[in-house]
Amino acid sequence: MACRARLRTLGVTFEEGKPEHDSEIGCSLPYPVTVSKLARTMTLGPDAAMDCAMAEAVTRFLAEIVDPAAKAMLGSGVKSIEQASAFVCRPRHNGGKLSEHAFGNALDIAAFTLEDGTRIDIGPALPEKQAAFLDKMRKAACGSFHTVLGPGSDPDHERHLHLDLQPRSGAALCQ
Repeated sequence: MACRARLRTLGVTFEEGKPEHDSEIGCSLPYPVTVSKLARTMTLGPDAAMDCAMAEAVTRFLAEIVDPAAKAMLGSGVKSIEQASAFVCRPRHNGGKLSEHAFGNALDIAAFTLEDGTRIDIGPALPEKQAAFLDKMRKAACGSFHTVLGPGSDPDHERHLHLDLQPRSGAALCQ
């Protein structure tokens, strides 16, 4: 309940979700929130089911790091985030362990739309200013998330920025 109170204080718009469990595969999201708006001014589309701690980490990262950087580097704040994947009951792309998506502990960002209407699609060949912005966001995300993957890390992450809170011993995985 404390996490949900913090989300409300941050201005996150969310609904309580129903618990998700798949005992055969092992996926589990016991207390999901379905988020439609991050912070007071940033929409998230489509709505995304995730664990409350992930929703809080994403909101703080976007409000405290991404939005100010977009204003400074690109001249406009962030209006909306397009997500490519949140809670999905599936293994990692390499077929091994379950993905952090299977626990509502990950979010894939496909695009940012700025307040001036500029759309920044995550990908390997961005205009120079947008590429510099994305590079700075990837590096900064390593302080907020335990895994950060995007264009150049592997073929599965060429078109989105993967952020998750997978518990790790040692340093974050940032590629």
